[in-house]
Amino acid sequence: MWYVYMLKCQDGAIYTGITDDIARRFKEHAQGKGGHYTNCNRPREVLYKEPFEDRLDAEQREQQIKRWSKVKKLALIGGDKSELINLSKSRD
Repeated sequence: MWYVYMLKCQDGAIYTGITDDIARRFKEHAQGKGGHYTNCNRPREVLYKEPFEDRLDAEQREQQIKRWSKVKKLALIGGDKSELINLSKSRD
């Protein structure tokens, strides 16, 4: 099982990534081993996770979410489907 996840970072940004083990990956990010951005802006919490059967599907979803605005990411995190639809109509 693979997951797309979003983290809230110490600077308030939302970091999006994929992993097959969210707890391990969060720990890596928290220790500064998870990537350049989270090395400088450590994660505070996992905000969102979405499961996928294979890595390719998770990677495609990750790339889609990374193109989104913070507002749209927050709508996804909050489960606000009507806001997601409204934001998708304006742009992806």
